[in-house]
Amino acid sequence: MALRTVLVADVPSLPDSVYGLSEGLDMSKPRSFKMPGFSVIGHRGNGMNVLQSSDRRTRGFKENSILSFNSAAKFPIDFIEFDVQVTKDDCPVIFHDDFIYSQENGIVNESRVTDLSLSEFLLYGPQKEAEKIGKTLMRKSKEGQVLKWDVDSDDPLCTLQEAFERVEQSLGFNIELKFDDQIVYEREFLVHVLRTVLQVVFDYAKDRPVIFSSFQPDAAQLVRELQSTYPVYFLTDAGNQMYKDERRNSLEEAIKVCLEGKLQGIVSEVKGVFRNPSAIAKIKESNLSLLTYGKLNNVGEAVYMQYVMGIDGVIVDFVEEISESVTLMMIRPPSPSSPLPSSASKDDVAAIARPEFSQKEIDFLLKLLSQLIQH
Repeated sequence: MALRTVLVADVPSLPDSVYGLSEGLDMSKPRSFKMPGFSVIGHRGNGMNVLQSSDRRTRGFKENSILSFNSAAKFPIDFIEFDVQVTKDDCPVIFHDDFIYSQENGIVNESRVTDLSLSEFLLYGPQKEAEKIGKTLMRKSKEGQVLKWDVDSDDPLCTLQEAFERVEQSLGFNIELKFDDQIVYEREFLVHVLRTVLQVVFDYAKDRPVIFSSFQPDAAQLVRELQSTYPVYFLTDAGNQMYKDERRNSLEEAIKVCLEGKLQGIVSEVKGVFRNPSAIAKIKESNLSLLTYGKLNNVGEAVYMQYVMGIDGVIVDFVEEISESVTLMMIRPPSPSSPLPSSASKDDVAAIARPEFSQKEIDFLLKLLSQLIQH
């Protein structure tokens, strides 16, 4: 992929806060950020799609769609997480994969999302106008199969601006800034992309809670450098998968990235935290927030264990089940619109507190979890 050289004069004009020049802000040390209690965050809305899975829940709603976002908003969650890339004509769109696939006359066609214009990108999948027929949307699995992207409830592809305009206003956005793991990006290119995204956020976010995250360490630090209004988290596999960039390979390196870039927190693959629980204390001592993602976050017991360990929130696919589980375990009270669990009284809700465990008990539970995740 040929990356463009961007002149400073070509970068869009943004408010002072986008450049990290907010009046009265002390940039000499990181600003701490706390999630609103123990937070449940919907992964790509109401959960990511796994097309080859036998579990129908993974194909309920098209991931990263307005329909999926608003479906997740019906449950007592704080944020949805979604992936943002920028088209070649500088429009931030919501899509996870680096490449998009379609099939025509039996031939599968592949395009890099960032090489498409907005109009070209929106041609894939169902169209907003009922009379129009879009390109058949396909997806490449981790095993290399290209499958038709079939879900129970489909929805057109969308832009970041549309998400701000059409998603339930009370729902926070965790915007993952998506970049290709196989590309080394020049700083000028990253700055251009990030400023393009920030322009939309500052124009349309209004009072909506927003946090940024990225696996790309330079992008994470740059978005913090470019603005001081919204918290920035560094995403890490925490050693579950290894990369040439050492900064991506452990929680210890993630802490360094955050402290060097004055970021507010880390989003770690959950197994990496369970394998290295001592890192939690280091993260907290560094005044950083900690969230997790991964398949184990779809298991209520694993979510509860993270609450006990002091983790601030979880990104989940099974939004309905985990939000209900979190309420039943009394990690958080039900929303005013949700009925109280049958086993809980109002006194129970008023008395919610993080349970007390001895270090010996916690060590035992962590050892048990470590053994479980090896299998």
